[in-house]
This record gives sequence, C-alpha cells and structure tokens, in this order.
Amino acid sequence: MRIISPSHEILDLPDSESALRRIELAGRTCYKSEDRITANSAKEFVARILDQGHFSVIEHANITVRFICDRGVSHELVRHRLASYSQESTRYANYSEANFGSEITLIKPLFWSEDSRQYKEWLKAMENAEKAYMKLIRMGANPEQARSVLPHSLKTEIVMTCNIREWRHVFNLRCSPSAHPQMREVMLPLLRDLRDKLPVIFDDIYEKYN
Repeated sequence: MRIISPSHEILDLPDSESALRRIELAGRTCYKSEDRITANSAKEFVARILDQGHFSVIEHANITVRFICDRGVSHELVRHRLASYSQESTRYANYSEANFGSEITLIKPLFWSEDSRQYKEWLKAMENAEKAYMKLIRMGANPEQARSVLPHSLKTEIVMTCNIREWRHVFNLRCSPSAHPQMREVMLPLLRDLRDKLPVIFDDIYEKYN
C-alpha cells in the first residue's frame, strides 16, 4: 500500500500572449472594433470584458489538466458538464499486477495528522480494503468485480479539458471555503499556477480566494 499527496499537471495551455490576443480578436468581432487592436491592447481589453461579465468571449481558449486525486474528489469534479474527461479505470486497472507495484495507491487525507486516532482508523480501513481486493483477485475475481471493495481514498488520475470560462466557473465553486477540503487542496494550487501563467484572466478569482 502506498500513500501519496494529490497534485496537478498542466498538459496543454495557450501562452499568455496568444490567448489574450485570440480573446481580444473574438471580442472585438462583436463590436467590429478590430481596427483598435494594437501590440499592447489585449490585456486592457480582456480585463474590461471580464469586468463587464462578457464571459462568452473567453470560451475561445482551452486548458487541459491532469489531476492526481482520490476517487471522491474525481466524483465531484466530473459534475462539471462543460468539460471533457479521461479517467483511470478501475474496471481495467489490476492493482495486483507488477506495473502498479502489486499494491493500491491512496491519497493522504489532509484533515488528520498521522498521529491522530482518526488517521490510524483510516489507515486500518485502507489496509483491510487492500487485503480484501488482493484476496478477491487471487480467488479469481476480475478487476471490475474486485473494485467493489476499493475506497474513496483510492488514487485516480483524471485529465480534464475545458474552456477558460468553464475553468473560472470551476474555480469559483471549488476554491470556495465551503468546498470539500480535498477539492480545495488540488484546486487552489492549480489556480495559483494558472494565474501566474495567464495573468488578467484569473487575477480576480485568485485575489478572491488567496
């Protein structure tokens, strides 16, 4: 059994300048003001349309991210429908095999310290789940059957692609203090990362939650 922390990896991202220029061109098409485009006009234009709530214009740029998180977080993530997902399948992944280390991998819960009674109880439950899974496989169960005993804490990998407008919606919901702590654990670092790589577009949400 292996225990890791969650993480993210940005797989595809338009560079800041090209994203802002594309959004500006799309937005100015609405007003037929393309003649006002200059080498330095994109940042100001995009900031203005965001302030005005003209969010349809920022749908012209996509971002793809790979998350390593637990199954519970992934179940919440896929509720965002204006996105595309590809996720590690417990139907086909056989965790008893050598390429998985012949073990299950779990996401460490951030809300309990390792010396707490709660963490020790969680650890015991995870050990029992792994033992049950491996025993079922040895008894002839296939992965889609044996997965019935796998916990929410099981590590999963999920790739998510959506446009910038939807990412803003995701961040506004999933970075909120009312969001699940483990969801915030993956979303707040991603928000910081994207804010650094795409200034203007995520500045207001970053300031809201940091």
